[in-house]
Amino acid sequence: MEVFLVAFGIVFSYCLNFTGLEKEKIMKKSMPELERMSTDAFKKAAKNPLIVVLDQVRSMNNVGSIFRTADSFLIEAVYLCGYTPRPPHRDIQKTALGATETVNWQYFESTMEALQQLKSAHYKVVAVEQTHNSVSLKDYPFQAGEKTALIFGNEVDGVDEEVLKVCDAVIEIPQAGSKHSLNVTVSAGIVIWDFFKTCLTQIQHQKCQND
Repeated sequence: MEVFLVAFGIVFSYCLNFTGLEKEKIMKKSMPELERMSTDAFKKAAKNPLIVVLDQVRSMNNVGSIFRTADSFLIEAVYLCGYTPRPPHRDIQKTALGATETVNWQYFESTMEALQQLKSAHYKVVAVEQTHNSVSLKDYPFQAGEKTALIFGNEVDGVDEEVLKVCDAVIEIPQAGSKHSLNVTVSAGIVIWDFFKTCLTQIQHQKCQND
C-alpha cells in the first residue's frame, strides 16, 4: 500500500509538472466567478431546445436532482407524468436547490398525453432505455437546433412499453460492468450533457466556418 501511494504521488506530481500547473494555482472558483444567472435572467434567456419527460419516476429526490441538471444546461422544460411527484415539496427541494423556480415544468396525467403534445409541436421523441433496437449514445446524432424530448422511466421498470412504441428513437448508454443499471438521475445527467456538448460543438464549428 505504501509503495502504491508513493508511486501515485510521483505520477501525480509528474502530471502537474507536465501540464504546467502549479499546485498553488489550482483553486476553486468563488461564487461571483461562477457568474450564476438570477432567476429572472434564467427565465428570459434563450433555452436549449430540449424537454425532459419523466415517465412515472417515483423518487422525489430523483425528480429534484433532474430539475437541478435541467437548470445547469438551460433546457426548455421538464414534463412530469403519471405519479411522478410535483413541486412544491421539501423532498424535491432538497436536491433541486431552487431549480423548480427557474426551470419550466408541466404535469400530465399520462406520458402518452405529454407525447401527443410534443409530437404535435414537432419534437423528436427519444427514449433512454435498453432495447433491441436502441442506438448507443456515442453514435446518436443529436443536432443543434432540433427540438428534442428525452424520456426517462421509472427507477425499477424503466420506460413503459407502450411509450416506447411511439418514440422516434431509443438511446442506450453504453456500459461495461456487471450491473448495466444506472440511477435515473445519473442517466439524465449523462444524456443531457451529451446533448448539450454535441450542440455546443456544432454551433462553435458553424461559427468558425462563417468567420
